[in-house]
Amino acid sequence: MIIKILMLIVFFSAMLFVGLYCRKHSTDVNGFVLGGRSVGPWLTAFAYGTSYFSAVIFVGYAGQFGWKFGIASTWIGIGNAVLGSLLAWLVLGRRTRLMSQHLESATMPEFFGKRYLSPALKVAASVIVFIFLIPYTASLYNGLSRLFSMAFPGIDYSVCVIVMAILTGIYVIAGGYMATAINDFIQGIIMIAGIIMVIAAVLNQNGGFIEALDGLAKIETEGTAPGAFNSFFGPDPLGLLFVVILTSLGTWGLPQMVQKFYAIKSEKDINKGTIISTVFAVIVAGGCYFLGGFGRLFTDKLSVVDGMPAGGFDSIIPTVLEGLPDILIAVVIVLVLSASMSTLSSLVLASSSTLTLDLIKGHIVKQMSEKKQVFILRVLIVIFIVISAFIALNKDKLGYIADMMGISWGALAGAFLAPFLFGLYWKRATKLSVWASFIFGSGIMILNMVARSAFPAILQSPINCGVIAMLAGLVIVPVVSLITPKPSREQTNEMFACYEKQVVVKSKESLGE
Repeated sequence: MIIKILMLIVFFSAMLFVGLYCRKHSTDVNGFVLGGRSVGPWLTAFAYGTSYFSAVIFVGYAGQFGWKFGIASTWIGIGNAVLGSLLAWLVLGRRTRLMSQHLESATMPEFFGKRYLSPALKVAASVIVFIFLIPYTASLYNGLSRLFSMAFPGIDYSVCVIVMAILTGIYVIAGGYMATAINDFIQGIIMIAGIIMVIAAVLNQNGGFIEALDGLAKIETEGTAPGAFNSFFGPDPLGLLFVVILTSLGTWGLPQMVQKFYAIKSEKDINKGTIISTVFAVIVAGGCYFLGGFGRLFTDKLSVVDGMPAGGFDSIIPTVLEGLPDILIAVVIVLVLSASMSTLSSLVLASSSTLTLDLIKGHIVKQMSEKKQVFILRVLIVIFIVISAFIALNKDKLGYIADMMGISWGALAGAFLAPFLFGLYWKRATKLSVWASFIFGSGIMILNMVARSAFPAILQSPINCGVIAMLAGLVIVPVVSLITPKPSREQTNEMFACYEKQVVVKSKESLGE
């Protein structure tokens, strides 16, 4: 217990020091929200990765999908690395950085408002962001609760929630985006080291990698063939595909992820960041799902009733970790706290900046100075953290982590992915097509929450429904755009002019004409 508490004290002290150190970068809106658009590749890549992966992935997704798909769940981590990180940076990174600066937009809703010349779109997007980031935050805290009850049986979980909320609030309020980015870098290093150590220890408990695979091969359940849990695509390839799409393609439409591209400093930093982010995802996401794939080897500790762990899917990873040495459990606690605090800081910054810049400024309060905007940003960070902590303290009313995250990601990416992607690449995309995507993406997920039994069996899962919401948006936007009036050619040409600007590069980067 002393080791665990000491490691937490060191961890929290470092986070607070960084927050206070970065106060000088958060005196205006550009500095507070985007770090002055001067964040380097390592910080941006780690900020992207640590916002991507949290306790939601480590506890909820790794446990549930490792149980369902066995070792094939590793494909989810590979998809996160290739589609969610590598291709996201290649397809969105450069264009997002150029157009967001050209349009002077600091948030995704502000981008929609200026790209499609519609203040109403900006307001609608900000409301969607605020509403659907809440279940994501709830799922994050739920993951933490499972580990803390295992590692600190004598300490009330509410103490952990309150301390984490206060400390995250202090460093985000003090240092803004720059403090978040630097802390994300520190937390990312902890995550990489921690996941490698935990995987090695868990495999060692089961006699090594080959022995663990042999153990999975011997597991038979009703409806699955022998050896299904150590097969290439697992017992349910279609279900696996839906999870890969949601957790990988979904990042393209999440405001807290895309906003990282707004802040990156230069072209070479984008190229470096692409590589760093992809490697980070391979290790962290690949490692988490790989670890989860061996969850069925611990059925002697998990009470299984009708093919389900008695404590639910979210109890699997904590049970897997129970047998680790105290020092490794302490590492795991810091690992999950690192992942969760980085994601929480990203969520509260995205939510507060959206409400301040896209809803309050110009709509509720007509004139706002820079100083007043930064003040309101900080106040809203406090409000969002209080709401999220209140939800966390009522965790018994929450559902499975994977389901809550499926609702959040499905609604946000379903509403935003297609309008954002087409907004960067296609001049013909129209305002009405964006409204159609917003209404369908968020609407179908709301219906999934309140009337799930009315959906076809395959779409009753929030994950599958979220995938349909995203893919439908990629059809809705071009179809509606083609049957609605064209946007002004002059205005769209002016927006896309940022891509046509002539730049001079060295001959080693281009052969020339």
